[in-house]
Amino acid sequence: MYQGRSLNGKDSRTTCGRMAPPPMTYRKLSGCTLFITGASRGIGKAIALKAARDGANVVIAAKTAEKHPKLPGTIYTAAEEIEAAGGKALPCVVDVRDEKQISEAVEKAVQKFGGIDIVVNNASAINLTGTLDTPMKKVDLMLGINLRGTYLTSKLCIPHLLKSKNPHILNLSPPLNLNPIWFKNHTAYTMAKYGMSMCVLGMAEEFRGSIAVNALWPRTAIQTAAMEMIGGSGVEKQCRKVDIMADAAYAVLSKPVSYTGHFVIDEDILKKEGIKDLDVYAVQPGHQLLPDFFLDEDPETLRKQLEDAGKSSVPSSPIADTFTVIKGVISPEIVKSTQGVYRFELSGEHPGVWYIDMKNGAGGVGSGEPPVKADVEMSLDSDDFIKMFA
Repeated sequence: MYQGRSLNGKDSRTTCGRMAPPPMTYRKLSGCTLFITGASRGIGKAIALKAARDGANVVIAAKTAEKHPKLPGTIYTAAEEIEAAGGKALPCVVDVRDEKQISEAVEKAVQKFGGIDIVVNNASAINLTGTLDTPMKKVDLMLGINLRGTYLTSKLCIPHLLKSKNPHILNLSPPLNLNPIWFKNHTAYTMAKYGMSMCVLGMAEEFRGSIAVNALWPRTAIQTAAMEMIGGSGVEKQCRKVDIMADAAYAVLSKPVSYTGHFVIDEDILKKEGIKDLDVYAVQPGHQLLPDFFLDEDPETLRKQLEDAGKSSVPSSPIADTFTVIKGVISPEIVKSTQGVYRFELSGEHPGVWYIDMKNGAGGVGSGEPPVKADVEMSLDSDDFIKMFA
């Protein structure tokens, strides 16, 4: 990565190779142009705002031009926030399934900002249903947005990325984990998300030395409108804020072009960057977090990771360990067949209130009152509870 020097000896070029406007502290993405799909809300907008604070140019490539009845934000409200944060914005109505719309947005970006340095493939569609319960319309939607949209957006931007000093493609997609457990309950969705990851695998090799191509995925659930629709009321307590993904994306995009072909987990790269207090990212600090899909974690490993991040809801105890084991065996299939929220009021050596949610989203367990009204309430001695699930 080429960096110039200012009179005081500090770096004065950004990662995109452009001179930063003095006087200023070193801002890595200043002057860089980011083309972000699905940037009108959620993680995409958070990444855009993070870059905007450096003085970056952001192309908001998303469908929402008019206010949505259920979802917050439009490309125009996002543009206002980006400008207010210190960046320059170009809102473009883009359905990533439409080649013409993407092509026109790319040309507008090049005309307005002089090129494209970074592509963030954030747009995604999700439907967590089995093969027999998934209409082909939904299959086409997920494959069209997640896989084809990512491939097409990258393809149309690559000629311009090749002219950049430090170009990046970042796909918000998971590590290529072929464990059948991630296929059996939502094959179509998994195929679509892994398609995005295959783009990383292939393009990283195809453009090695010219364009950095990486993937980013969260360790835990992230509070977004989509997550709230999937998980139901109260799920936000088990989530981290979008800021963790924005900070992780910033860390990836600030690296040289030689950093390529990586499947990055948000908290892992932040720890490597020296961030020790991950508690600041929790929606409700101290509450047990909901792991995201596609990451193989046995219950004990997961519990240790949550404790290391300051996220364990209570100190380790026989009860906490029992609930950790229970959480490890809950699957979307069990949730679908059970459809119940259980509240346990425990007495004896380990008193307290706990719950098992096998009704909402991917299910979950936790200490304290359940996020929704319980369907079944039980009062029993804590030792009896442990024996029940031994």
